[in-house]
Amino acid sequence: MNILDIRNLTIEIDGDNGPIRLVDKLSLQIAEGEIHTLVGESGSGKSLLAKAILGFINPRWRVTADRLWWRHYDLLALNPEQRRVVTGRDMAMIFQNPGSYLDPNASIGAQLQECIPSGDLKGLYLRRRADRKTRAERLLHRVGIKDHDAVMQAYPFELSDGVAQKVSIAMAIAHNPKLLIADEPTTAMEPQTRSQIYRLLSKLNASQGMSVLMITQDLTAIMPETKRISMVYCGQLMEVGTPQQLLEQPLHPYTEAMLSMSLANHNTPVKTRLPTLGGSIPTMANLPIGCRLGPRCQHARRACIDTPRLRKLKQHQFACHYPLIEVKNYD
Repeated sequence: MNILDIRNLTIEIDGDNGPIRLVDKLSLQIAEGEIHTLVGESGSGKSLLAKAILGFINPRWRVTADRLWWRHYDLLALNPEQRRVVTGRDMAMIFQNPGSYLDPNASIGAQLQECIPSGDLKGLYLRRRADRKTRAERLLHRVGIKDHDAVMQAYPFELSDGVAQKVSIAMAIAHNPKLLIADEPTTAMEPQTRSQIYRLLSKLNASQGMSVLMITQDLTAIMPETKRISMVYCGQLMEVGTPQQLLEQPLHPYTEAMLSMSLANHNTPVKTRLPTLGGSIPTMANLPIGCRLGPRCQHARRACIDTPRLRKLKQHQFACHYPLIEVKNYD
C-alpha cells in the first residue's frame, strides 16, 4: 500500500518572460516500509520535490498536482496549520550539510532534547526533565554514538561531519516518523562513514518499518535495500524501476549516462579521462521545450520537442520517444 502518492506535481514561479516550471508533472509513489531512491544531477529538482512533500513552500512557488496524498490526507487541501501537524508528526528530513541547520550557539544535548515530543514524557517537571535527557541519550545510542556524555556537551563545530550527521538523524527520528527524507546525507564523507550512515538508515527501516526517500547524485551509491529508483532531470521524471532493471538494462539515455559516469568514478584509473554527458544542465530561465534532456542527448530527434509521456513495461517506467532498446507491448 502506498503511503505517499504524488501524481503530476508541478512547481512554477514567475519569470521575466512568463512562468517557469521548476518541476514538470512529476509522479512518485512510496509504499509503507519502502526505501525509494531519487537520483539526478544538481539542479534537477530533487530537493524541491522533498520540500513540496514537507510543505516547505516558498511564497513565490505555485504548487499544483493531480494528487498529493499522504496516507488518507490530501496535503494540498490542508491549511498551513493542519499540514504542519501532519508533516511534523509523520515525516522528517535529514539535510545534506548538518552544519547548516544545527544551532552553533546551543549544545547538542539541548538541541536533541528539544526535538523530543513533550507528549511522550511522564511525571512532574523534574521527572520529565530527567526523562527527556535519558531519551536523548538513548537516541544517540540508536544512531551508533557510544560516548553520549561528550557529544551531549559538545557544540556543532566540535563534531566531525560523520558524528554531526548521526546527530541530525537522531533529531529526525526523535518522534518516530513514518517517512524519512534523506537529502544527500553522505556527501563529501569518507567511504567508511558513508557505509555507517547507510547501515543506520537500513536498520531504522527494518526495525521500525520506516519508509525512506533517499536523494543522491550517484546511481551506484544506493542502499542495498532500495526497492525502486526514480531518475530525475531538470524537474522531469526520466525513468523508474528496480535497481536490477536500471543498473542492468536502462531504457532511458539519461540513466545510461548517469550509470557510466558513476561507474567511472569508482573504477577508472588515476588520470584517465572520465565519461561525461555532453553540454551542461540548463538554467531554469532557459529550459528546453519537450524533453529537457534533448539538447544533451545523442539519441534526440525531431519528435523530442514534444514532452514524452511516461510509459510502463511491467514495473519499469520510462519517458522517452526513443528508448535504448526496442520496447513492445508497453502501457
